Amino acid sequence: MRPSQLQSVLDREFLSTREGHHTPVMVWGPPGVGKSQIIAQIAAHHDVAVIDIRLSQMEPSDLRGIPFRVGDFVEWAVPAILPNAERHGQAGILFLDEITSAPPSVSAAAYQLILDRRLGEYRVPDGWAIFAAGNRQGDRGVTYTMPAPLANRFSHFELDTHLDDWVAWAYANGIDERLIAFLRFRPELLFDFDPAHNPVAFPSPRSWEFAHRALQKFGTHASLLVATLQACVGPAAGIELAAFVENLDQLPDIDAIVRGESVPVPREIDLQYAVACALVGRAVRARKTPEANSVFGHIIDYAGTFPQREMGVMLISDMHRAIGQDLFAVPQFSAWAKAVADVMLYDM
Repeated sequence: MRPSQLQSVLDREFLSTREGHHTPVMVWGPPGVGKSQIIAQIAAHHDVAVIDIRLSQMEPSDLRGIPFRVGDFVEWAVPAILPNAERHGQAGILFLDEITSAPPSVSAAAYQLILDRRLGEYRVPDGWAIFAAGNRQGDRGVTYTMPAPLANRFSHFELDTHLDDWVAWAYANGIDERLIAFLRFRPELLFDFDPAHNPVAFPSPRSWEFAHRALQKFGTHASLLVATLQACVGPAAGIELAAFVENLDQLPDIDAIVRGESVPVPREIDLQYAVACALVGRAVRARKTPEANSVFGHIIDYAGTFPQREMGVMLISDMHRAIGQDLFAVPQFSAWAKAVADVMLYDM
C-alpha cells in the first residue's frame, strides 16, 4: 500500500475510536520507508499525543506493572507509560513500535492490551487508537515470527514506497529541490535495499532525508560532500547525487522563468528534471503571496515548452500536489490542460 493510502486508513482508524469501530492496525515494511513518520503525522494532524512503546526494550513485567499487597490480595501498579486520560489527554495514539523485534514473552503480555484494550484493571481510554509497526523477517532486522494469536488481533497493511507520495512530502517539508530532482531522474533509487548484502548505508526515504541535511551542511565543502552523501545513502547513490548536484551549474535562470521571460529548455534530461523541481519549489514559496497567480501562470507557460510533454505534466502534477486547488484558478491552466489532455489520459 502506498503511503498516502495508508495515511488515509490510519486517519480513519483514529477517528473510528469515537464511534467504537476501531481495529488495532499493524504496519509492516522494510527499514527506512516511513512507518513511524506516518503515524506521527496522523497525531500531528489531530493535535494529539503519541505514546511510543518499544516492546523490544521491555520485560513482560514492564507492561503488567509492579505487584503490591493490599490486605489479603495483590494489586498491580499501572505503568506510567500507558495512556491515561488525565495525564495524556482523552484522545491519542498508543504506538507499539518494533513489535516484531520483541521476544515472544513480551509480545504475549501485550495480547490483552491490544485486543481487549485492557491489562488487568487498567483500560485504554476510549479515544485512543492502537497502532503497531515492525520489519518483515526478510529485512535483516532483529525479528521474531509474529505469533498467530497476536497477529489475529490486528488488521495488517504492508507499506510500499511511492515516488509521487515522497515528492509531495518532500516539497511540504522543505527538502532540497536538487535532491527531489535527482530522485525524479533516478526514481529506482528512492528505496534500494538488498537484505542479502546487508548494507550499512543504503537509499531509503529516511536516508534521503539525511542526505538533504548533508547537502545543507557540506554543500559548500566539495572535498567532504561526496563522502558525507555516501555515508547517508551508500557509495553508489552518494556519488551519483554529488555528480548530479555538481552539474547543476548549467541550470538556466530560474528567476527569469518565474518572471515570465523567454528561457530555453535545457537539452539534458537531468537538467530538465532539475528545472521542473526548482519551479515547483518556487511555486510552493510563492503560495499565499500577492504575486502567486503570476508566478503560477509563468510556470505553467514554461511547462508547455518542454520538448517531451510528459515532463511538463510531471511539473504541473507535482505543483498541484504541493499547492492544491489554487492552481485551477490560474488563467493559463485550462489552456495547458487542453494541450496535454491526451498525455494525461494515457498516463491514467
